Amino acid sequence: MRSLKPERKKWMIIAALVIAVVAAGLQFTSPVIPNPPVTGEFKGPAAVTAIFERACYDCHSNETSLEWYDKIAPVSWKVASHVKDARQRLNFSNWDSLSATAQLTTLWYIVNMVDQGKMPLESYTAVHPSARISKTDVDVLKQYVVSLTNARPVAKPTVSVPVKALAAEHELPFPVAPSPNGITYFSDYKSWKVITSSNRFDNGTMRIIYGNDIAVKAIQENNIHPWPNGAKIVKVVWDKQAEDKDGNVFAGDFNNVQFMIRDDEKFKDTEGWGFARFSTKKLVPYGKTASFASECINCHRLASATGFVFDIPTK
Repeated sequence: MRSLKPERKKWMIIAALVIAVVAAGLQFTSPVIPNPPVTGEFKGPAAVTAIFERACYDCHSNETSLEWYDKIAPVSWKVASHVKDARQRLNFSNWDSLSATAQLTTLWYIVNMVDQGKMPLESYTAVHPSARISKTDVDVLKQYVVSLTNARPVAKPTVSVPVKALAAEHELPFPVAPSPNGITYFSDYKSWKVITSSNRFDNGTMRIIYGNDIAVKAIQENNIHPWPNGAKIVKVVWDKQAEDKDGNVFAGDFNNVQFMIRDDEKFKDTEGWGFARFSTKKLVPYGKTASFASECINCHRLASATGFVFDIPTK
């Protein structure tokens, strides 16, 4: 047995050398993560900007700062892929390219993601602990978004298309105009399955999200990349939430109902989704022209990981 020890030691040395050579060779394949010029940086309060810079900028900006271990292959491959994907979804370095509406919607989405612990990714904070978001950080971001929302004038929905009477077809006591992109209101969603519910802390609304049979099946089978044609998702929004002495929350007044209809040919300019929103109890369609849908998809591109749909159950 003793005679085998030198032989075993020799092979262990050879194996270690081989591993070292392979590891060294991998470093030549390590991708370079460029930092393009900043063309329109985020401009907000110092406290808010500091949180974003610490927790978000390494992936969601053109100011990525890598640690030495981020540059070692094969870890560097995953880091580069994450940065590329993150910049496509949200890039603080070209923030000014977003409309004021898109900026506010994006901020709301960011706050809800961090409030739910979905961002930053746990895999990132595990090796970058300084990027963790505290409850105090979340409160700072919430207060900022709420202040912007309260300061923003509320635009009344306008109608620039002929009113098409749908009262008989949908059992409504009044005519309802179609959305500027041709989507008409329908009420049969009330018999669909409930996918999930959500709340908006910033404007005090609560929502119930319904899906037709095609949408529900797509979720169950994780067939959402892309979603099948014919899938329909409807979000009903109530405002002025009421809470009783026992803490039970009840819906207040009806605010609006939002439609998402999947048709990759008809709505190919908006990632295959048709959008519509009918507001107030009079069901007034949102938008002056069909181009309003670009505002919708610009926000929903943040949810590209789930087929451009927010608020669905995920495994």
